Amino acid sequence: MKIKIVNTSKHPLPSYKTAGASGVDLYANLDEPVVLKSLERTLIPTGLFIEMPQGIEAQIRARSGLALKKGLSLPNGIGTIDADFRGELQIILVNLSPDEVIIKDGDRIAQMVFMKVEHAEFLEVEELSDSDRGQGGFGHTGV
Repeated sequence: MKIKIVNTSKHPLPSYKTAGASGVDLYANLDEPVVLKSLERTLIPTGLFIEMPQGIEAQIRARSGLALKKGLSLPNGIGTIDADFRGELQIILVNLSPDEVIIKDGDRIAQMVFMKVEHAEFLEVEELSDSDRGQGGFGHTGV
């Protein structure tokens, strides 16, 4: 798959760090550090603009090391970049730790994974077929 990219940042293009890596790291593109207080969230620019083929989405995911060591996460879980979006990739970060976190220019702040997308056709019906699970949800099989 080919992804067109415009890089207005001071940092290298995203790249896979190992042969088996699923995602590429995204870097903060900042003029000055950002101090993120406990439970505060902010939008961090990357300086990247991408164009993907139709039928592909980019998923923005938290970096596990930042989540564990600094409490940084994405408040929306996984961010979705649609194939027709052409704006700058910006990352919403939240500080879930009790301490301030400083985000500096060039810090790896998130990862991006590309996925195929299927469009569903919705068929309105009067009822759904039975299944073993039925309407059970939210822990219905135990904790």
